[in-house]
Amino acid sequence: MLLIIAAGLAYVVYKADDAISQIGVDNDTVDIPAGESVKEKPVAMVLMGLDSRSHGGGLNTDVMMVAAFNPNTKSATVVSIPRDSRIDVEGYKTRKANAFYANFYSAFLNEGKDKETAYADAKQEVSKVMSELFGIDVKYASVINFQGFADVVDALGGVEVNVDMRMKYRDTADGTDIDLQPGLQVLSGDKALDFVRYRQSNDGTNMSSDFERNKRQSDVIGALVDKLKSLGGAARIGSVIEAVGNNMTMNMPRSEIRNMMTEYFGISRSDVTFIPLEGTWRSPYVYLDEAKLEEARAALQAKMAE
Repeated sequence: MLLIIAAGLAYVVYKADDAISQIGVDNDTVDIPAGESVKEKPVAMVLMGLDSRSHGGGLNTDVMMVAAFNPNTKSATVVSIPRDSRIDVEGYKTRKANAFYANFYSAFLNEGKDKETAYADAKQEVSKVMSELFGIDVKYASVINFQGFADVVDALGGVEVNVDMRMKYRDTADGTDIDLQPGLQVLSGDKALDFVRYRQSNDGTNMSSDFERNKRQSDVIGALVDKLKSLGGAARIGSVIEAVGNNMTMNMPRSEIRNMMTEYFGISRSDVTFIPLEGTWRSPYVYLDEAKLEEARAALQAKMAE
């Protein structure tokens, strides 16, 4: 039995290393000073989701979250930012939250930088914007396309969520075909993606705001965290990591990615505090509620100081 367990663990480690090697890392030569690793020190990062299979599509980030992780408490705080949020911080042009990455990338290309450098520099600039917004050092940035999200859900055998309304929307132009009945159910990867992306039906009824979509994103992520901790989830870890590795780019060194996996694998939904920012829609922006924004700032800063 011990040999079987050891063999299983060796397989997981092998699959993890193999998958990590597939993640697009901007700079893998950075030396982490003693005491500065994610194993020893809290770290914050911005997570961006692209509505495309690869960088060949649009670069507006339909999903944007800032997460702070603390290795001392094995816990995290995740703040979700509505895509149309008006972000106005010192040193940067006021933009919608979802436009920063695309605009930075275009600007760097216009400066004559090659594509890979432009992608890397765009991530760094988004991190700086988020650092200014929340008053913390947002050290890293990662970009995952939506196919990666769907693949992770499928790798875990689906995710159980409560679909809060009838969701039916079809767009033949881009192949969107959302058809979900309300109620508690297990969704496949593609259906889970439909669930978190749904905006409204074709006739304009059953509207879904950015704030409702952010809540769905948090609900799905929480359910995935719990499922990953379960015995069944742990057994699928190799497939999960492969799904992420094939669909993600980030500016964290691979050694630190491994450390993140080791340090935070096994945390539960109860260890993650989700804070969705709220606000008021006045075209073309969502004007963020200052009290909720301050709550998010305080929570992220506290997590970095625990």
